[in-house]
Amino acid sequence: MGERGGGISIKNVEMKLEGDTLTIVVDISKEFGVSSSGKSVIIGSTEGNVSVPDREDIKVGLNVYRKS
Repeated sequence: MGERGGGISIKNVEMKLEGDTLTIVVDISKEFGVSSSGKSVIIGSTEGNVSVPDREDIKVGLNVYRKS
């Protein structure tokens, strides 16, 4: 997933829905800089709540990070 409606990007998060199983993939080798608090390094983020593919009624909010 690259961008969602409104041009807000999803960083390093891929979601796939197969039947009733949602699979989320994050490449933990990537980094997107230091968080706004400066306490962690962002690895992946949905940058807010986003809908599951083909299921607008189900939302995911995900942040993957490590301590700075």
